[in-house]
Amino acid sequence: MIDTIVLLLSPAQYHLHDPDKFTPSARWVLHKHIIPGVQSKQNPTKKELCAGVYKPRLTIAHGRGIHGFAQSTLKIELSLPKLLFGNNFDELQYKDFAPLVDKLQSTLHSMGVDVSTQALAHAPIATIHYSKNMAFTDGSTPYHYINKIKEAHVPLTLDINQTDYRNSGHCYKIHSNSYEVVFYDKIKDLHKAKQSDKRAIEQDNAVQLHLFDDLRPRHKKFEVLRMEVRLNTRKKIKHVFAHLGITSDLTFKKLFKPAIAKRVLLHYLAKLAQKRSLLLDYAHNNSKTLLIELITHNPDLTPKQAFQLLGLKSALETMDQRELRSLFAKHARSWQWVLADAGNVKLSRGAECV
Repeated sequence: MIDTIVLLLSPAQYHLHDPDKFTPSARWVLHKHIIPGVQSKQNPTKKELCAGVYKPRLTIAHGRGIHGFAQSTLKIELSLPKLLFGNNFDELQYKDFAPLVDKLQSTLHSMGVDVSTQALAHAPIATIHYSKNMAFTDGSTPYHYINKIKEAHVPLTLDINQTDYRNSGHCYKIHSNSYEVVFYDKIKDLHKAKQSDKRAIEQDNAVQLHLFDDLRPRHKKFEVLRMEVRLNTRKKIKHVFAHLGITSDLTFKKLFKPAIAKRVLLHYLAKLAQKRSLLLDYAHNNSKTLLIELITHNPDLTPKQAFQLLGLKSALETMDQRELRSLFAKHARSWQWVLADAGNVKLSRGAECV
């Protein structure tokens, strides 16, 4: 459930034996000719990916490292399961750490960079993405669950991006400068990658385009909803860990723990669930029936609150919560009270739900 990471290596932790593999050449690092603003990059080619050869994305740049010193830092960005398995559908386990580090070391050597396994294991992590693939074989679709997730009350301070393709509901992304939470239809994303990698949510999909062509003939109803939590800064990682009571150094080896990944993913899933009212799943269009349900199972509701919830349910039939909040921007506090009531509402177990 740990997927993409970004490692940062100081000059003392790596050596370039073939700087010309970078564009532009990274010879300036060897000769200590510091050129402000220059970045030397090396990315996997489309030909390599199509041949099943996965490599990390490398960047060497002169700037301030994580400790504040000016230095020529090597940034290594990669999907760990793609490196080890050739896809990110299979999940990594703790026992995979040693072979993963060995594979990364040998791959970096082929890219002109020498790094010891110890340096890699203790390298600082600048970014970490956690993910979970949820497979459905019962006829359920990612579209159904993405639409449910969209109904959660997400603060307007976060950007919401939904990418709709021909059949709609392909991806839903909650974005800020420091983190993202993304839900998307993984199979459709692979299909888009076949047309153009730029149209896909994931990078470097070419290495795994065969994956679902192999699986789908055996499972005609096979669908996959993928969830990703992308913590894009060390500050954000520390903040989330502090909230969850996780104490760990932010190094590759210390963060390579499935238990941490599970806690982070469940934390964000629970936050979304808490922001989605039970009213949204109540199927009765009969206002009388709903009003009786509200009064019966929420005896502390005042008549005003009950009628507000009844009106909210009606409005949510045609608009989502963010649209409604925008309409009531001048009454933000009152709107929050209505949402708080909706979040705490109780309905009978026998109530008809969609």
